[in-house]
Amino acid sequence: MSTQNRPLSPHLEVYRLPLTGLISITHRMTGVALSVGTLLFAYWLIAAASGPESYATINGFLGSWIGKVLLFLWSFAFYFHFCNGIRHLFWDAGKGFDKEVVEKTAKAVLITSVVLTVLTWIIILAGGGS
Repeated sequence: MSTQNRPLSPHLEVYRLPLTGLISITHRMTGVALSVGTLLFAYWLIAAASGPESYATINGFLGSWIGKVLLFLWSFAFYFHFCNGIRHLFWDAGKGFDKEVVEKTAKAVLITSVVLTVLTWIIILAGGGS
């Protein structure tokens, strides 16, 4: 039997992951990011308690461009995980399982988390935060 006549199995490029699937995966990823970011936050607190040299070192890192990117991503992870957590609370109460509602709340979580992150950083940068 020739392999040319056999149907090909669809590949991942053929399928598009639905928004709800992307939101679910992102929720898990932001949970991990929050854990890692909390370790960085704990290090910042320990450095603040350890003395001016340690505190200056971590503030130098957090004030660099990579530190700011990490803080920006951490704040997005926080807002996304928070907003999606509220969505999950409604699900735990048995509300919002209709397909249309699930799609709308997925979009709302994404939009709200982006808006809150951008607003937070506008306030930080307008206030002279480095």
